[in-house]
Amino acid sequence: MMGKKGNELNTIKRYIGQFHPIVWVLLTGTILSRGAMFMTMPFLAIYLSRTIDMHPLLIGLTVGISPLVATAGGFVGGHLSDRYGRKPILTISLFTISLVFFGFSLATHPVWFIVLNALNGLSNSFFEPTSQALIADLTEKKKRMKAYSLRYTAINIGAAVGPLLGAYLANISAESTFIITGIIYFAYALALTALLGRFQLGAAASDKLKVTFLDALNIVKKDSALRYLIFGIILINIGYSQLQSTLPMHLEESLENGVYIFSILLSVNATMVVFLQMPVSAIAERFRPMHVMVFGSLLMMTGLAGFGFTAGWFLSLLSVALLTMGEILIFPANSVLIDRLAPERLRGIYFGAGQFRKVGNFAGPVLGGFLFSEAGGSVMLWTVSIIALASIIFFSLGNRSFIKVEADVAKTG
Repeated sequence: MMGKKGNELNTIKRYIGQFHPIVWVLLTGTILSRGAMFMTMPFLAIYLSRTIDMHPLLIGLTVGISPLVATAGGFVGGHLSDRYGRKPILTISLFTISLVFFGFSLATHPVWFIVLNALNGLSNSFFEPTSQALIADLTEKKKRMKAYSLRYTAINIGAAVGPLLGAYLANISAESTFIITGIIYFAYALALTALLGRFQLGAAASDKLKVTFLDALNIVKKDSALRYLIFGIILINIGYSQLQSTLPMHLEESLENGVYIFSILLSVNATMVVFLQMPVSAIAERFRPMHVMVFGSLLMMTGLAGFGFTAGWFLSLLSVALLTMGEILIFPANSVLIDRLAPERLRGIYFGAGQFRKVGNFAGPVLGGFLFSEAGGSVMLWTVSIIALASIIFFSLGNRSFIKVEADVAKTG
């Protein structure tokens, strides 16, 4: 019996030991911070409508300003992390996000909410590429797919638990959700700062490549594989963003108890990601990331198109299952590919450039809303599924460029 327990403990130690302690802090922090974020942000529009009595146009501007600012902010943050080190960007970003949520709990004027959510988007866009770059810095190459898959699983654990807590707390005190979120981000910032200091990691190194912002922009502009990847992910996000924008409206209109069905579908989506991300990623590691993304695009397109034919429970569940499998394949593979494309000294810049994909998060709901109002839910979903499918063209072109770069490196090396 003791021998069995000893083997189990050794297995756990080996599993934990495969990643640096800071990687585990980032993963744990992702669960807590994303849970807190999903506890508040999905309910922000309702809070502004009920408590501040904001005009719907101002509410849309307030909610939409975050991804809009984040579109360019990620590249700036990634560049700064390469130039000045990961630690200052990570810690300043987390402390700023914490202050943003404390600010939400105190704000009473619409302008403050717009400013604070813009700052929220900017700070998150600084933190995201820098944290991904740090994971790559601290993880050996063959284990990075697993690390990014764990990170995506952590995000979805937070996404599954956060809204349930938010719905419960909103009935008690809406302001309390902002305060709790601010406290969680503040604690995360303190823990990460302490650990980065202990291991003397994340500070600016003397051998960092001192490139200006314009130099960095030119370097990325010349990387055709990265450009194709970003264009492809933008098209994917235009389709994927319908999951939480126009899809609930379509289901409410076309199905009895459509809103209830939608809530079940969201739970299915999050549960599938949590339980299937690691085994599916283990299989996906055997193939080229671009090939994985092409297959993921086909699955996502089929799922989106399937919702356009939805007439009941079965097809809805099948559609969300296909869409989720596409999601599981695409997003971690995207991080792996950016990591492989990036020169080591420009890793932050490349992950920052990857934030331009959020153009799709901004454009998707706008395009989807227009098509929904003008042509109906089914036509809207079929249209965005074709747009998502078009990403295959860019992924295929990007794969050719990437293979060419690898061949050139092999010749010169």
